Amino acid sequence: METSFLADAMLGRLARWLRVMGCDVEYFPAVDDAELVERAARAGRLILTRDTLLVRRRGARGNHFFVRGDDYREQVRQVVAAFAIDPAARFLTRCLECNLLLHAVEGVRVAGRVPPYVLATQEAFRECPGCGRLYWRGTHRTRMEEELRGILRGEG
Repeated sequence: METSFLADAMLGRLARWLRVMGCDVEYFPAVDDAELVERAARAGRLILTRDTLLVRRRGARGNHFFVRGDDYREQVRQVVAAFAIDPAARFLTRCLECNLLLHAVEGVRVAGRVPPYVLATQEAFRECPGCGRLYWRGTHRTRMEEELRGILRGEG
């Protein structure tokens, strides 16, 4: 079974890159430690944290993964290795903002919501059922794939 995560306020970039890889990661930057621990327990999520005080809390003691490294690239490599995440298996299947799984949507349903060039050149679109954000295979996807490959190779 896939691990679901809850990232603490210090790990926003890590949370985003894990979502890029399709991982289920909730992120609430304005939540205090007590509420974060409660949310994780209630939702059955593992806390990703760099906060040494948070890991001492009763509810977090057995329910956390301590992320080392100050740089998000080191953090991504550490979490990918520790949880045997396949970066390509579910690439861009979650909303980068909401964390919800994306749904396929027909091009006619996105007309007026994407630039005309995109509508004319793309066949496949995905939409977040929560925020309505649209995704398609554009140059941004290629750049993200290249950046992720570099991160995982230890570049940067």
